[in-house]
Amino acid sequence: MNGSGSRIDIGALPGRPCSAAAALQVVGEKWTLLAVREIFFGNHRFEAIARNTGAPRDRLAARLRSLEHAGVVERRPYNERPPRHEYHLTEAGRDLAPVIRSLLDWGDRWVHEEPPVVMVHEPVVTTDTESGGEDDGAHGHDLDAAWICRTCGEEIARGTLTVDVRSPGWGRTGPTPAPATP
Repeated sequence: MNGSGSRIDIGALPGRPCSAAAALQVVGEKWTLLAVREIFFGNHRFEAIARNTGAPRDRLAARLRSLEHAGVVERRPYNERPPRHEYHLTEAGRDLAPVIRSLLDWGDRWVHEEPPVVMVHEPVVTTDTESGGEDDGAHGHDLDAAWICRTCGEEIARGTLTVDVRSPGWGRTGPTPAPATP
């Protein structure tokens, strides 16, 4: 990880060497991702995170400590007596926003009939210098996000991705046989 977080040795994990497996070592437990969700939603204090996740307090405290150790969250003091801290996402934590959004989208499609939480895009409103008013009356709207390839600018369509396995000794279907020795 960039910054203060520790890296996972993907070679030490069982199975295929993969960044997804390493990421799940850090954030792959229910209470961990729900804590990240709450902080992403703007709830920074332990009480609010505990209430809104439903996590047992001891488990939540352990998950927040592991997220801090991994460089996903940072604690910031907000009270000296008694000492109290808030939790804020680091750059690594903020980079989990698409993961949270994808889980929300998946749950909306396959679990809930009506979305209980909706991401809203608030476009930047600029001022029209000639008329002195706002430009096009932009307003917030439900987010309908897509994957866009940064190289070609096209939206990623189903069936257009392939897997290029770059770990030595592994192919798309699993471990590759060792070369025969003469």
